[in-house]
Amino acid sequence: QVQLVESGGSSVQTGGSLRLSCAASGSLLSVFRFYNMGWYRQAPGKQRELVATLTSGSGAANYADSVKGRFTISRDNIKKSVYLQMNSLKAEDTAVYYCRAFLPSNEYWGQGTQVTVSS
Repeated sequence: QVQLVESGGSSVQTGGSLRLSCAASGSLLSVFRFYNMGWYRQAPGKQRELVATLTSGSGAANYADSVKGRFTISRDNIKKSVYLQMNSLKAEDTAVYYCRAFLPSNEYWGQGTQVTVSS
């Protein structure tokens, strides 16, 4: 069984920072380093959208325009985890944030963690 468990979501004021974590478990542990990883978010009444992705090999990062310069995705293949450092948070960053591990052949999703940004 594969699990991705997100943590770190919270309520924060505008301009604040949060660090989200996503830890893999189960059968994903032995192959974690081969998976591309990503963070996605879904705000109320909106579709899920890409926030950032990080490839397995070169470690190339890709960001949504709305978070460029504010968010940073990183991974630790020893800890089997991926992180999302979020700075200068805005009200529009409020959403449930999901972790995704993916290859061309399959994918896994976490259950999500709530981030609420208010003034």
